[in-house]
Amino acid sequence: MNTIIKQIKIIPLLLMGLILSNVATAQQTISLKDALNYAIQNSTKVRKSKLDIDGGKYKTEEIRAQALPQITGNAGLTYNPIIGKLVADFGGSPQSIKLGQNWNSSAGIQLSQQLFNQQVFTGLQAARSSEEYYRLTSQLTEEQIIELVANNYYQVLVNREQLNVLDNNIKNLKVVEKIVSNQYQNGLAKKIDVDRINVNLTNLQTQREQTLNAITQLENQLKFSMGMPVSNSITLPKTELTEVTQLPVFTDSISLDNRTEIKLLNTQDKLLALQRKAYVSEYYPTLALTGNYTYSSQSGGFDFLSSNSAAIGFGASSVGLTLKVPIFNGFLTRSKIRQADVDIKKAKEDRRESTNALNMAYENAKIQLRNSLNTIKAQKKNAELADEIYKSTQNNYNNGLASLTDLMDTESSLTEAQNSYTQALLNYKIAEIQLIKSNGNIKSLAQ
Repeated sequence: MNTIIKQIKIIPLLLMGLILSNVATAQQTISLKDALNYAIQNSTKVRKSKLDIDGGKYKTEEIRAQALPQITGNAGLTYNPIIGKLVADFGGSPQSIKLGQNWNSSAGIQLSQQLFNQQVFTGLQAARSSEEYYRLTSQLTEEQIIELVANNYYQVLVNREQLNVLDNNIKNLKVVEKIVSNQYQNGLAKKIDVDRINVNLTNLQTQREQTLNAITQLENQLKFSMGMPVSNSITLPKTELTEVTQLPVFTDSISLDNRTEIKLLNTQDKLLALQRKAYVSEYYPTLALTGNYTYSSQSGGFDFLSSNSAAIGFGASSVGLTLKVPIFNGFLTRSKIRQADVDIKKAKEDRRESTNALNMAYENAKIQLRNSLNTIKAQKKNAELADEIYKSTQNNYNNGLASLTDLMDTESSLTEAQNSYTQALLNYKIAEIQLIKSNGNIKSLAQ
């Protein structure tokens, strides 16, 4: 009996352990690399861009079909209630001849093969280039998702660091609040001092609640950009936001040849040139091979399927060449070619602007990295100094050598210095992402 009672007491503990185990499992710890790889596999934008690649392949097959033989079959059945007649004069005696039978049936097959059609051949080249265009678009989408997720990831980390700063400040202020409350009870402090501390404490707690809500929103934004269900719980390791001590190696200029944006522009230029070539092809003649075979039968009654059918059947076939030579279409083709020339010129302007923008992004990233590193070093020293001043002022206040105002001012300065340091880290990380992107190596973040 005692054994049974002991087993019954153990059951709630086992259930509690199972529940805690499930909670721990549901909380995922995600590094930056994990987040980026998850986004590449699950982002809706990335998946849609990969579907565009498949669509491009099918588009090529569609255009290729125009260069392959086109075979069609046809069949027909006609009933003639009244049959027309032909009147002929035989030696001065007119006679009427019935033209056909009441029931006519036919079945045939037709073949058409393009022998020369420059528009179709140019379309095939454009379709293959379109496949490359969709592939590069998908690659650019992945890079943009990597950049977005990395920025969101670091924003979550910085806000969590700011939350830690608030928690430490609240903890320190509660210690001071306890001391001042004891002093007030002993007549050594004024009520206004207690009220001032309570006001500051309430403000910090309100700020903490706002920061906590901001973290939740940023985490939801991060999960959304990753393609992860927003209901999932995640944890980010603190080690991802490490201290920065030196700048990466800079170069005076960068090669843009390996940038996906430039490769995309190259493919776009090729497509525009092929579009113009397709318009020019409208001036070319086209040549096609055609052939057909038809079997027809006629009968006075619907007895085509009967073994004793009196239907008269006969076949016919033909093979020929069809040549079409464009002569004049009201300058339609010329207008299309001139429009294509305008598009090519606009593409050149886009390339010039894009190249300048990419170089600007690289130079701005270098400037931002230098500024952020200087800010990090300065704010780190400033935060350490503010911490020393705060501890010294707190000690002086406990010994009656400093006022409560001095203590509150140093606490506020410490909070500001610590937040400025974490914000400088965020600015550095974002600029670092831009620098890696400018070098065309942003995918290295996910490797």
